[in-house]
Order: sequence, then structure tokens, then C-alpha cells
Amino acid sequence: MPASPSTARAINDRLALRLLQQEGPLTAAQLKQLTGLSRPTVADLVERLTAAGLIAVVGEAGEQRRGPNAKLYGIVAERARLAALDVRTEGVSVVVSDLVGRVLAEASAPIAGEAGTGPAVEQAVALVERAAKEAGAQELHTVGIGAPGLIDPATGELRDSTGLPAWHRRLVAALQERLPAARVTVENETNLAALAEQREGAARDRDTFVLLWLGAGTGAAVVLDGRLRRGASGGTGEIGFLPVPGTDALPSATDCEGGFHSLAGAQAIERLAGECGVRARAVGEELPAAAAVRAAVADPAAASFLDALAGRLAIGVASVVAVLDPGCVVLGGEVGRAGGEALARRVEERIRRMSPLETEVRAGALGGSAVLRGALLTARDRAQDELFGPDRP
Repeated sequence: MPASPSTARAINDRLALRLLQQEGPLTAAQLKQLTGLSRPTVADLVERLTAAGLIAVVGEAGEQRRGPNAKLYGIVAERARLAALDVRTEGVSVVVSDLVGRVLAEASAPIAGEAGTGPAVEQAVALVERAAKEAGAQELHTVGIGAPGLIDPATGELRDSTGLPAWHRRLVAALQERLPAARVTVENETNLAALAEQREGAARDRDTFVLLWLGAGTGAAVVLDGRLRRGASGGTGEIGFLPVPGTDALPSATDCEGGFHSLAGAQAIERLAGECGVRARAVGEELPAAAAVRAAVADPAAASFLDALAGRLAIGVASVVAVLDPGCVVLGGEVGRAGGEALARRVEERIRRMSPLETEVRAGALGGSAVLRGALLTARDRAQDELFGPDRP
């Protein structure tokens, strides 16, 4: 059944807007070439999108640089302001951007564990409000939040998880109350890191892969056939609870100690570095575990530490490979980026010996910043879906 004229117009408009998002400003002739649409159809959609305030003339192209054919059209970036949060156990980072993703303001603040739920929430919300004010945003269209813990697939809410601060769950409601015009969403931090690595990092050429998060804790995100998989309860990728050899006990329903986390969490890596004689000073807010790995990569004498760490990581990776056969595993987070190709190559060599399934292991390109970047990409996608969709104003 052919699409109705209104549906066809909406599809064409959305296609043109996506191209302008991906490619930057384009002329009508370039839009015609990239979309395959006729010249009159492109002229109509340019007129519609301009009248709707979604695109505007941002310059001219070509040698002559004048006339209607030289006009460059771009998305009106000021149409919406977006915010992204990376919520950690010990603090919050915020970025505010325009509709095309240009960062306008950044802020971060530690939040002490003894602050109490109410004061901690107030601290985090005030940080978002200050960043929005600095960016000149009178209101925020969309706020994307990355947080540790499970997201309920039925409600989209952060579940109550043992070991996580109570203010994490209260933060979403508080932001929605203080920013009533904003669309506020929350996603698991590792899932957001995987989205960022797929869109802008180490997995750009992959629609099926697993991201192994190696930071203060451990986690995994599973992307199959281009879709993020969350599982029945939102717990896909809770690899820290995976029972593994080499630990003194088994994990419990409320504590991942004794699981893969005990081999690959930041504290476990620090201890391993100490046992191998690796000493390093963290730079800024860098994790000591990441600093140790970075130092070992630069020191040929520390190869035994990298070998031992690769052996530990291979236990978790091999389990993922045996069940999912993703073909590619990205070592993400601060530790994955610090290890780079040297650590990824060692893990891949061990997987080759442990599994008949061909698997490429790559170092994450974005490190700890992947969570914040993924939250911003998610916020931008949601805003564009609303503004660029068939029901846009």
C-alpha cells in the first residue's frame, strides 16, 4: 500500500533532517543528490522545514557564492537545549548542548556519601541548573541520565539496588519536578557507553558487539543486530556477578564480591598491580587502576602485569563469547582505554586459545567519557525524534 502524501512528506522531511545532522549544512542540490528525491520535492521540503523553524540558511557554497543554488541549509541548533548527566556513586558530571550536539557548558561536582539523600539530590539538581544558566538555556528540552544499576524495562525507572546511594533514584523525580518542561530519561551507564562507542568510538563498524566496562566496577552491554538488549528484568550484562574461578567465594544476590568483579574491578586491578611491582601516580581524577595499566603499557618490564590482567579479563570475555558469539568485544571504561591495543591484543590471544569462535577484541576509544557522551547522544536522539517527527509543530 503506497504511503499517503502527508506520510511521504514526513518521511522525506525526516530523511533530509537526518542528513543535515550527519553531514552538516548542505545545499538543495546536495540534498537532492543524497536523498534521491526530485528537485521540486526537495524545494518543497526545504520550504516546509524553513517555515517550521527547523532549518535556516547558514551560508553559501560554490565558487560564485551567490544565488539560490548556493544557499547552505543547516539545522537551527538553538531550537532546543539538551543536558546529559553521568551519575556516579561519588559525584555528578553535566554537559549542556544545542540540538546538533555542540557543548555549551560543562560542570561536575563531588557528592559526599554522608551528605544525605535530600542534600545530595539538591546538589545534583543545582549543578544542572547552573550549567543550563551558563549555556544561556531558559529551559531544557531533554535530559539524559547515565547511572549505575538496573533500569526496569517496563517503567524505564532506575531500580532500587543494594550498594547504590538512595539519591540516585530520587534524582530523576527531582529533576522532573524542577524542570517541568524537560523530558527526563535514565539509562544504565554501561549501555550508554556502548551506544557512544558504536556511534563515535571503537565499534562504529559493528552492529553486533559486547562492551566490557572496566572502571570502578565491571559491567557489560550487549548490542545484537543493531539493538541494545536489556533482558527480562533489565539485567543483561551484570557480569560482575558472574561466578568465576580464582575467587575465594561465590557472589550473592546482593553482593558481586566473589564474582568476576573480584578479578576485574578497580580495587582488584590495583592489588594485582601491587603484587606485580607496578607503581603509578594517577593524573587528576584518574582511577589508580587505570594509572597502573597506563604505566604498565609504557614499561616493557611490566609485561607480566598486563599478561596476568589479560588472563583475568579473558575469563569474563570467554563466557560472553560462548553464550552470545558477538564477534567483537570492546574493552571500555577507564581501564580499557588505558590498556589500549597492548591489553586488547593479549585478551584476544587468550580467547583464541580458549574458544573456537572467532572474536576480535578492541580497546575502547572513549574511556570514562563514554557514559556522558552516550547520555548526550540519547538526549539528542529523543529531542530530534520529537522535533523532526511527523507530529512536530
